[in-house]
Amino acid sequence: MSVTKTSSVSPQTSAAALWLPVAGYMAFIFALSSIAHPPAMPDGSDKIGHTLLYAGLGVLVARALARGWQRVTLGVVLATAVFAAVYGVSDEVHQYFNPPRNVEALDVLADTIGGSLAAIALYAWGIIRARNGL
Repeated sequence: MSVTKTSSVSPQTSAAALWLPVAGYMAFIFALSSIAHPPAMPDGSDKIGHTLLYAGLGVLVARALARGWQRVTLGVVLATAVFAAVYGVSDEVHQYFNPPRNVEALDVLADTIGGSLAAIALYAWGIIRARNGL
């Protein structure tokens, strides 16, 4: 008897079920960017916060693009990195119109790194699962 592994998202799962969490998370980031005076970070830099925040977005985007958790490919990793970068740019444009916030290229870099690292972690986890029969 052969056992076939399936994705954690069934073929019947709608695009809405995959992309609504992404849209909700993006709205959360937009709301955070709307705060005129965000709390100060302990080390004075918000780059770790950007990286962690966009890692969460990266997980959701990679899941949506892969239509589940088990099929994250290198193409999905690349698409997730581009998605994080583009949304990071749009976030900085939003902050430009929200004084006294400012635009920082390093924020976009941190956003891109966060989204990319999350997708790479899911890709690596898929390799580990496949090798160990999980």
